Amino acid sequence: MALVGPTASGKSATAMTAARLTGCLEIVSIDSMAVYREMDLGTAKPSREDRAEVPHHLLDVLDPAEECSVSLFQQLAREAIEQIRDRGKVPLLVGGTGLYHRAVIDNLEIPGQFPEIRADLEALADEPDGVAVLHARLSELDPLAITKIEPGNARRLVRALEVTLGSGRPFSSFGPGLETYSDSSVLQIGLETARSLEAERIEERVHSWMAAGFLEEVTALSRRPGGLSRTARQAIGYRELLAVVEEGADLNEAVTATISRTRVFARRQRSWFRRDPRVVWEASITVAINHVVDAVERIKVHLEVGD
Repeated sequence: MALVGPTASGKSATAMTAARLTGCLEIVSIDSMAVYREMDLGTAKPSREDRAEVPHHLLDVLDPAEECSVSLFQQLAREAIEQIRDRGKVPLLVGGTGLYHRAVIDNLEIPGQFPEIRADLEALADEPDGVAVLHARLSELDPLAITKIEPGNARRLVRALEVTLGSGRPFSSFGPGLETYSDSSVLQIGLETARSLEAERIEERVHSWMAAGFLEEVTALSRRPGGLSRTARQAIGYRELLAVVEEGADLNEAVTATISRTRVFARRQRSWFRRDPRVVWEASITVAINHVVDAVERIKVHLEVGD
């Protein structure tokens, strides 16, 4: 089962209530930034009390200096889910990182990364007519992939060519892509929130982080001997406050930018999950909780019959 939706839609609170009611749920966080240790406030991690009461997984599993990739996250999630099931418990996936979520529930085949090849392609993309050259090259090497990529989308052209050249396989051979939604046994419940309420919650959340010491958290991270990885630095709020700490940017402007960027991110999350026809959307938290509880009861009956 999975709870999905935009940030500040109430996923964590809903998951905790459902876990208390069922007594057999363990929560698997599907969040690309909550994997990092020491990055707590800006990733809205569950409280220590909640984590002590209900087991949570994929929180604090990486050092902030490490890169987090889709394939690594997929591997960690598979291991966590298998361990939960081995204990006779039920995993509940909770989070809003859409690509990571799809990688887990649809078992996507994730192409590898080839940094040296990517660097050469990115350098080519920056040259005059470089994007056109990339487009022509991919057209020759992978005619199917090129039909799904806009001619001017340098990022996707680079990625497709990186994989094709690095793996020796056409990029299009790595599964049907994100536009295809296969049948899935995973019940996905989307939490629907009025946009005005969502905007208010986001602003309140950011200000509460600041009051709780978000700037101090980012300052401590900036002084770590190992530094922060490129991935970690891009986290919403952290990027803005790092500019304050390291470059002397204005704090008020950074807070405003964090609120604005979070709202944009929420819109993108909503659009991502809305495209998935398998998601069952609920505006009522109570109804969403009942969905989870009912699904757990069905799973328990199935397990008992299997035994």
